[in-house]
Amino acid sequence: MINENFIRLYEDSFRNNWELPAYTDYSKDTTCSFGEVAGEIARLHLLFGELQVAQGDKIALVGKDSSYWCTVYLAVVTYGAVVVPILQDFNPNDIHHIINHSEASFLFVSDRIWDSLEEEKVGNLRGVFSISNFRCLHQRDSEEIRKLLKELDAKMAERYPAGFTKDDVRYAEVGNDRVVLLNYTSGTTGFSKGVMLTGNNLAGNITYARTLDVIFRGERMLCFLPLAHAYSCAFNFLVPTAFGAHVFFLGKAPAPKILLKAFEEVRPHLIITVPLILEKVYKKMILPQLNRRSMKLALNIPLLDNRIYAQIRRRLSDALGGNFREVIVGGAAMNEEVTEFLYKIKFPFTIGYGMTECAPLISYDNHEAFVPGSCGQVLKKIMDVRIDSPDPYRVVGEIQVRGENVMQGYYKNPEATEGVFTPDGWLRTGDLGTIDASKRIYIRGRNKTMILSSNGQNVYPEEIESKLNNLPFVMESLVVEKNGRLIGLVYPDYDAVDSTGISHEDLTAIMEQNCREVNKLLAPFEQIAQIRLYPTEFEKTPKKSIKRYLYHNY
Repeated sequence: MINENFIRLYEDSFRNNWELPAYTDYSKDTTCSFGEVAGEIARLHLLFGELQVAQGDKIALVGKDSSYWCTVYLAVVTYGAVVVPILQDFNPNDIHHIINHSEASFLFVSDRIWDSLEEEKVGNLRGVFSISNFRCLHQRDSEEIRKLLKELDAKMAERYPAGFTKDDVRYAEVGNDRVVLLNYTSGTTGFSKGVMLTGNNLAGNITYARTLDVIFRGERMLCFLPLAHAYSCAFNFLVPTAFGAHVFFLGKAPAPKILLKAFEEVRPHLIITVPLILEKVYKKMILPQLNRRSMKLALNIPLLDNRIYAQIRRRLSDALGGNFREVIVGGAAMNEEVTEFLYKIKFPFTIGYGMTECAPLISYDNHEAFVPGSCGQVLKKIMDVRIDSPDPYRVVGEIQVRGENVMQGYYKNPEATEGVFTPDGWLRTGDLGTIDASKRIYIRGRNKTMILSSNGQNVYPEEIESKLNNLPFVMESLVVEKNGRLIGLVYPDYDAVDSTGISHEDLTAIMEQNCREVNKLLAPFEQIAQIRLYPTEFEKTPKKSIKRYLYHNY
């Protein structure tokens, strides 16, 4: 059991960092201090008390990333209730289902999303609050929430006659063994389950992050990944708030122009991202330079290549604000070519590994210790790993983990809980890979996506896709099996096609050439029979993994 209590981490942080800026809503240019956030949390605690919210009650939260989102999350868990964050990209039926399945009694929601929901389908809710100003959007007939809200200022003045101060920060006694968070997964397999995470699971991630020396009190971070996802929630919100760091919430879709401008202005000290962001930067900013004939010649000249790589590294660092210690990549596998190039130019990045069921971190290496192809060493003294294989160093098997970060199970789903744990208590990750002597993890693919070829060989589609995505005019790809043959579905990079003046009619011939080229890089049992053009981008999860289950029958 982790020694530090999860709730006490925030009680201490609000007292110790009272005057410091905590959150900035970047698109609105508004900032609130730790003291101001603590005051809003106190108001919500008072409201919860008046509404007779009990410890362990569920409160759902859905809306875009913002200081309000974080304030509600912290108010719920520090009161002793259970927070249920819901991804705002979920469709209304999924949101209805999660609210009902979690047995949430209250909902904090953006006005836009509330307008898309149907009140009669969430009839068990006692009340609904706007996430932007905490006004009451809906109350059950027997409730008097609007009346209580009108009286809240007076009740705050009565409770804190001298004003709310840091000495008034007092949070609920919640043991680390208690569930504080129900996090509904949104994986690539199409099933959403409520992961029960305890204070200990979350404290495990936070206390480990403290040993890494990558973010410190008063420093800045830019959050552009959805907070309702475990990865972003832990490292763009819970960790910096516990450390006294200052988080800027982008508050809009991270289009390249918007994101690069925000990096320039915020100049973050640590960057948390998913592979797609770095892959796009590589493809748009770096690859065109490397493909120039003069550049290819220059890179063959000894000593000159190091100077060119240093120049590219500097340009890339400047584009990301030029002030960070490290870029941490997680949430999905990164393209092998991009990984190797960034490593070659000594760009300070690393790739970690985790899953919602581990709140989320399983393995990590500092960028100086990072080994290409790996996703870090399992967290020392917190997690352990094994491979379900006769030779875990050489023969691929399922990655299984146990330790402080592992969930209690799936809410109201004993069958799924039983199925995800081995008889001796290890969590089955569903990922396939190997480890080395230092317990550094190397992922090959997903158990559910692995394809068994006609001659009995294991094919990992992610590895083929990684190679396909580096070929001309390929924006993204998906490898599927049809009648014993491997088919590559490709969504073309139409911007690149149009910029070169190539006709869209020529794409079929180009993809036939791409098919020949990629097969030169593949083993005989991995060969692609055909590339088919796909008309739109593939639908993705919030962490930008393709929802594969939607394309099995294509």
